[in-house]
Amino acid sequence: MAEEKVWTAALLVIGDEILSGRTQDKNISQVAVWLNVQGIRLEEVRVVPDHQARIADGVNALRTAYDYVFTTGGIGPTHDDITVDSIAAAFGVPVIVHPKARQILDDYYATRGGVSEARLRMARVPEGAELIPNPTSGAPGVKMENVYIMAGVPSIAAAMLQALDGKLEGGRPVVSATVGAYAPESDVADLLRETEETHAGVAIGSYPFFKEGRYGANFVVRSDDGDLVDRTSADLQRRLSEAGYEPYPGGL
Repeated sequence: MAEEKVWTAALLVIGDEILSGRTQDKNISQVAVWLNVQGIRLEEVRVVPDHQARIADGVNALRTAYDYVFTTGGIGPTHDDITVDSIAAAFGVPVIVHPKARQILDDYYATRGGVSEARLRMARVPEGAELIPNPTSGAPGVKMENVYIMAGVPSIAAAMLQALDGKLEGGRPVVSATVGAYAPESDVADLLRETEETHAGVAIGSYPFFKEGRYGANFVVRSDDGDLVDRTSADLQRRLSEAGYEPYPGGL
């Protein structure tokens, strides 16, 4: 039987404000969670400044390496919103005003002062692109082949993702189970490795903590096979108990 395809994605986060620390990114988490529901694995994240060549280079590198690329940031009405121009350069096509995007903006701003030159910038797309609906603030996102160009404002990006629900081809979502224990990582490292090796198809991540004067860790079992996750979680709990550590299903 042929091995099931694993669908992959990358995220390009765009903005000087992210790199300066002035703005804390929230899109990585919400894009990753949304992609997992679609059966797509987020495998790489890059953060680049508001620099056309850097954005174009990033898009070109990622769109050939992954099934999907998402970008966040740089599609607003100001002079430093250069994502559309950069991605057009990456594809070697001109920037045009999309007629449907123009009509969306005309309708949205009809009672908000009309479409100014600045607002019209939000109707610009690489030639040949499609639109991603934006029920939040009117200005649409953009799809150019396997590249999805979205807003940097988390609430608007979330609305665009919702508009894409079920529209991307993907595989089985990754599911997970967490087991916690007051066990120092170094003491159970071999136990974790042996558990993972015993159950082919799972990955076990370890996330240490220090609580109430005690060291411990939460162990997260991940796979796209829910039954396998359950069996591995149960086995991990058994092994921890046998090693003298009380397991806490659901984590600590």
